[in-house]
Amino acid sequence: MAIPLVYNLRSIKARWTSAIVAVLGIAGTVGVFVAMLSLARGFRATLVSSGSEDNAIVLRAGATSEIGSAITLDTVKVLEDAPGVAWAGNHPLITSEVVVVATFPLRSTGTDANVQVRGVSPNVFDIRKNVKIVQGRMFQLGLPELIVGKSASLSYSGLTLGNSVDFGGGHWKVVGIFDAGGTAFDSELWCDAGILDDVYKQPSDLFQSATIHLTSASAYQQFKNSVTSDPRLNVEVRREIDYYAGQSQVLTILITILGSLIAAIMAIGAVFGALNTMYSAIAERGREIATIRALGFSGSSVVISFLLEALLIAFAGGVVGCIAVLPLNGLTTGAMNWQTFSRLTFAFKITPDLLGMGLLFALIMGAFGGMLPAIRAARREIAPSLRGL
Repeated sequence: MAIPLVYNLRSIKARWTSAIVAVLGIAGTVGVFVAMLSLARGFRATLVSSGSEDNAIVLRAGATSEIGSAITLDTVKVLEDAPGVAWAGNHPLITSEVVVVATFPLRSTGTDANVQVRGVSPNVFDIRKNVKIVQGRMFQLGLPELIVGKSASLSYSGLTLGNSVDFGGGHWKVVGIFDAGGTAFDSELWCDAGILDDVYKQPSDLFQSATIHLTSASAYQQFKNSVTSDPRLNVEVRREIDYYAGQSQVLTILITILGSLIAAIMAIGAVFGALNTMYSAIAERGREIATIRALGFSGSSVVISFLLEALLIAFAGGVVGCIAVLPLNGLTTGAMNWQTFSRLTFAFKITPDLLGMGLLFALIMGAFGGMLPAIRAARREIAPSLRGL
């Protein structure tokens, strides 16, 4: 026979002060847990959304990122004739790109941070179709002009439309702001690849990568097989979306481990808070428990009842923690991408599954905090507890 749930609700109401302490402890732990996971989720989502199923990226064989890659113009010309490459009129949809890192002061702190500068081909918008100019115009070939991602324009001093900046030994003018739909490109500066090579004293026929728009997503394997089997080439081919997913791994894992560690430490405190609440409840309700047992309720019913009470408190804490962290959803922040050594702006991404994980984490803490007190309550001697009634 089960003890009615109303008994637990009345008990929580009668001891609301200690229950609130436990609720707040669990809420704080759940809030930190969900916030850290949403940080990692947002970072990964920003990078993954930068890639397209219809695009392939070509790097030097063995390179893990564009910064550590180098391919020549001759390689690019071979890629143009590979099967699966899409064409627009008489031109293959390939952008040969130069990637460097420059430093600019952050508006928020005034300290310098690394920004990825990407030299691109004139047809880049035909290949990255989610990118569009929202202010100003496209840069002109052969001129030291920049178009700036909207996140970079908001994050760094000097990167506003019409302003001029100096980096790499060159003097550049910002002529446009582009919107890349919240992807990693929003944190970059784009310019003419030939001018960027010239300013950084690199050979004019040297690039870090080439991004190819394919005739369809299914053409990827045909393109890859042709390119990697060509004896003239020493390159590695990846689907663009897979490349950017890989770029997110290091920081995503780091944030997840760090967040889990912090949450675990806080969880210990929250569990002790729940233990204290439930042990206090047992101490105050010794006669109630004995009376319940005398009325015929089994020890297992008492265990289930007290465990359920702890879970109710934990669930309330989980709900409060999830609600408290919801305002972070969509809030932008920035972090160093350790694959490219440049700063990436991204947003917290709180999803229903993360909230569900937060509630489950709260219930686990409640179970740990309630089990021992529940067992202790069931083992109390009936006769001694009833004396004095």
